[in-house]
Amino acid sequence: MAKKELFIKRVYEIVQELKIPLVDERVYSKSNIAEARYGTIVQFTFEDDESVIRGFLGLAEYYHTIVLKIKNTFYISSNTILFKLDSK
Repeated sequence: MAKKELFIKRVYEIVQELKIPLVDERVYSKSNIAEARYGTIVQFTFEDDESVIRGFLGLAEYYHTIVLKIKNTFYISSNTILFKLDSK
């Protein structure tokens, strides 16, 4: 399995474990994030350390929001902050 596939699989496993709502391609037909709308964008990059994924998903719990998956990137939106999680 490629590194990106393992990354995505692990995110899905942790999302299930933490019971965080995740919206992905299976649910919507088209989605777009207008990054220019956000005052701050915080980028998380996964490089084999699972704590990055857990820290990112902890933000969804903290802000009581969903995680949105577009292609191979996960997003959490909160007011004027956009959090992004991707893998190298």
